[in-house]
Amino acid sequence: MKLLIVSGSQRAQSQSAKVAKYMSSTATGYSEVSHIELCRFDLPFWDGEPESKSTEGSPWTMISHKVRRADALILITPEWGGMASPLLKNFLLMCDNQDTAHKPALLVSVVSGISGAYPIAELRMNALKNNKIVALPDHLIIRNVTEVLNTHTSFGSSLLDSEQRLECEGECERDIDLRGRIDYSLHMLHQYSGALIGIRERHASTPYPKQQEYCYGM
Repeated sequence: MKLLIVSGSQRAQSQSAKVAKYMSSTATGYSEVSHIELCRFDLPFWDGEPESKSTEGSPWTMISHKVRRADALILITPEWGGMASPLLKNFLLMCDNQDTAHKPALLVSVVSGISGAYPIAELRMNALKNNKIVALPDHLIIRNVTEVLNTHTSFGSSLLDSEQRLECEGECERDIDLRGRIDYSLHMLHQYSGALIGIRERHASTPYPKQQEYCYGM
């Protein structure tokens, strides 16, 4: 199985990319883990027409190939003004449901303060209808992101006693607990990845009559 992580910050060297790299290093069970940092590609602005994806020099062909091959996605967005990033929303508009339908996605919101819930609500409400990506019931909100996930040492929050926690080279208890939550979320994503392969295979082999009439959600 293959995992694709998409970080949607519009800034290079972003905290979203930091979180993506941490999750890439801890995701296990996949034959391949890829990370696309959207700000590093000059994606065209989607205007509703398929031709807008393939303008001269557009990297969409390469990106869509990675999306097509993936069995699961992690979608990471910073919170800007209470919203998901325009780059990530443009990416999701460009995704063809032939490539993304019935694939599980873990939604991740990154924020420097203590909010972060609004981008998750926005993505659940209006970003997954036509591409038919299946968002996991659980999501992640990485609050005070500059203070956490700053090393690649992994600590199992449920396995450390209080004395051991004090020996974790400056890692605070909240950081340890967050790493445990990330491990759990990645574990669940992996389980959904395997389960939904069967759904996609049956969807392809035994399609609903006039299936193409219902290619968009209501």
